[in-house]
Amino acid sequence: MSSIAAVNNGLNFTWSGHLVELAECAREVGRIAAQRCDIQEDSWLIGTSREFSEQLARLGWLGMTWPEAVGGGGRSPLERFAVFEALISEGAPVATSWFADRQIGPTLLQYGTQDQRSRWLPDIIAGTSAWCIGMSEPDSGSDVASLRTRAVRSGNEWIIDGQKVWTSGAASADWCYLVARTDPDAPPHAGLSEFVVDMRSPGIEVRPIVDATRNAHFCEVHLSGVAVPADCLVGTENGSFSQIMRQMEHERGGIDRLVSNRRLYDDVRPHAATSDPLVRQEIAVIESSYRLGRLMVLREVVGQSPAGWSAVTKTWCTEFEQRVASFCGSVAGAEALLANRVSRNIVYAPAYTIMGGTTQILRDIIGDRVLRLPRHTVPR
Repeated sequence: MSSIAAVNNGLNFTWSGHLVELAECAREVGRIAAQRCDIQEDSWLIGTSREFSEQLARLGWLGMTWPEAVGGGGRSPLERFAVFEALISEGAPVATSWFADRQIGPTLLQYGTQDQRSRWLPDIIAGTSAWCIGMSEPDSGSDVASLRTRAVRSGNEWIIDGQKVWTSGAASADWCYLVARTDPDAPPHAGLSEFVVDMRSPGIEVRPIVDATRNAHFCEVHLSGVAVPADCLVGTENGSFSQIMRQMEHERGGIDRLVSNRRLYDDVRPHAATSDPLVRQEIAVIESSYRLGRLMVLREVVGQSPAGWSAVTKTWCTEFEQRVASFCGSVAGAEALLANRVSRNIVYAPAYTIMGGTTQILRDIIGDRVLRLPRHTVPR
């Protein structure tokens, strides 16, 4: 019993007063901002607002964990977690600055040159630049190594030709962090490079894609003879694949994957028929699953996760989001057949386990890289 007591005494999931106050402040800011939005769900993806992005900057909530030497806040990862869990849970429109803050900044800090960091980080921190990510292509979704967009060196420039698809926020982005093939003769994983591309460059055409919810945040991006200065190549030429994998850790393991439709759940749950034991059981499963997913995210936030853990986090969290959408639909009943927030979330829910890497691919990653399961050859 004494050893158990010692273990229990060493576990403390209670937040400090500072974190509680910070989260409550962010929740109030998010609540006010969300009132101006028609849709609160998936706000990190579709909730675009230049004004709110600059408000986040004034509050010191962009680049929170980045070094003070580059203009960042130098704050702890838990502080950033507290802020964005609250903002996204309330449905605040953080999409304009989300990609840049979540992964572009950290990527530039790790792989960019000093000149690149000086050029692009200040505007990200100020909330005045919006970024999109040019990764997926037609016939090349989860298999990044198969992409075909080409970048050919020509003097002090790279000339890029190709097409990207499902590029969230491209229609309103200032910059695109783009992956292209720079060595067509190298093995698929070994001939890729990353570039920062000015979205105002001649030769770029953006075509918004209207999805089943009538939203157009996904876009096609066509690049025809787009000239990109040589100093816009980030990291190692032909060495992008390892950089992409690190960037995906930022993309897949965050709190956004867990609380995309938290606001809808909070609004719908009071209307559930809790006299029904099956309904109470489903609420218990959702509440428990949320807490488990939150611990998974926190493990990444505090740097205690093994390599590849973001695949576990994203798989759990996005399947959880689908369960939330289904529960909200069951509570709404026939009203879910009408055009409203519930029906919109039901229609959108299949995307959760597709975007950012399909669940099928992620389960392979979990088995191979996290669990180190043996590979089996299927007999012919």
